[in-house]
Amino acid sequence: MPTPKNPKPSQSSKPSQSSKSANARKPLVYGAVIVVAAGLLGFASYKATAPDTASKDTTASATGPAAEVSADPNEGVYPELAKLARRDADDQLAIGPADAPVVLIEYADFKCGYCGKFARDTEPELIEKYVKDGTLRIEWRNFPIFGEESENAARGAWAAGQQNRFWEFHRAAYAEGAKEKGFGKDRVKALAEEAGVKDLDRFMKDLDGDAARASVKKDQEQAYGIGATSTPSFLINGRPIAGAQPDETFTRAIEAAAEQAKTRGTAGQAGEPAK
Repeated sequence: MPTPKNPKPSQSSKPSQSSKSANARKPLVYGAVIVVAAGLLGFASYKATAPDTASKDTTASATGPAAEVSADPNEGVYPELAKLARRDADDQLAIGPADAPVVLIEYADFKCGYCGKFARDTEPELIEKYVKDGTLRIEWRNFPIFGEESENAARGAWAAGQQNRFWEFHRAAYAEGAKEKGFGKDRVKALAEEAGVKDLDRFMKDLDGDAARASVKKDQEQAYGIGATSTPSFLINGRPIAGAQPDETFTRAIEAAAEQAKTRGTAGQAGEPAK
């Protein structure tokens, strides 16, 4: 496994109370174990954003169990969460084969600096090492938690996906310095143009359309439903991981999941994928 480029503890971004919807965020009932799993991810999300009182540095540290990958491939894995993988071959917000043995689900916000760090520093290596050889599939979930501009960017990402340019939009929106320019609608349109979206009029209509809003809402509700309270949050074959962890955390989890899938002789699923 490669040496982590970032040996620092994990980091994630958490919204202020005012940026959340007034609706209660309660774990969804995917099964009895979901309550335990949701509590675990919620705890890790809190730890990933709690200030480090041992030093003056107020960057967050996470030492919660969702950030640890045991030598036991079954430990910390929740089969009910593995079912959230959609495995839809037509999903434009995913990369990798639908039948890959491992699925990494990422819940993220384009205004989240730590999500950007993962997108720039870690995700390309995971794609190069695991997606290209068919081991890994990455499924994106829009989880805007920082208000109107987050929502704009999320719907823009979905709209870009309708023209097969999601990952190009993702790359442009997470480029160094991109979030500092904001995600007003004009800026989102400029990012779509940078991403190579051909029909910008259609893009702007899709951006404000009901389908985009429904898709983003569905992803948001799923994230809150599993107990995610900060970004980025991940599931790797049902194993919750919170925060922008060192590369090694992801490689260990992916390799453990791949080995477990091989042992089971399945595509890494614990039941039918989410619809």
